[in-house]
Amino acid sequence: MNGTRGPRQLTLDLEHAESYARDDFLGGPSNAAALTLIDSWPDWPNRAVALIGPEGSGKSHLASIWAEQAGARAIAARTLRDRDVPAALATGTLVVEDAAAAQFDEIAMFHLLNLAREERAFVLITARTAPAGWAIRTADLASRLKALPVVTLAPPDDALLRAVLVKLFADRQLGVDEQLIGYVATHIGRSFADARAAVVTLDQEAMRRQQPVNRSLAADVLRTNEP
Repeated sequence: MNGTRGPRQLTLDLEHAESYARDDFLGGPSNAAALTLIDSWPDWPNRAVALIGPEGSGKSHLASIWAEQAGARAIAARTLRDRDVPAALATGTLVVEDAAAAQFDEIAMFHLLNLAREERAFVLITARTAPAGWAIRTADLASRLKALPVVTLAPPDDALLRAVLVKLFADRQLGVDEQLIGYVATHIGRSFADARAAVVTLDQEAMRRQQPVNRSLAADVLRTNEP
């Protein structure tokens, strides 16, 4: 080889809209309990519930589904301020997203949970780890958080992971076959975040090389990620 290559196509990392509609949520054994929780509202075991799962596991999608059906507002945990608590609970339903130890105002969270209890409001807290394991300085808040019912999103099984891959490719208007889906599913990590990253990488590389997304491309691109 003389090292001479043809011109490389530049690609734009464009955002692809991901639907958070109920019909677009793919269910399976790993998320059945969480989906049941969302669908069973308002018959919850407790008016405040923690929805736990790793990045890309579907927490935001489920929270969006619930917010739509319950008329809930949504705020990021890190933006919660004590003065904003009454307004946040104005509709009687609230999503608090991406809560994590040392990344939110503890006094504001304590007042939020207390006011929600007093007003019989519903609160759905999403996080990557269970609140019972957080290092909380405010003793009363730690007690409140430990008492929260927790519903966990587990890593997807093989069937669900493959279904998610098909949807992610379809979201990018990419037609793929079972051979490609099977190869990708067995050469990435077992998470939705891994699936999303693989689809983005393959799409971008296909555009750069000006070739279709197929098993041959996947084998070339993903070989360094083989288990």
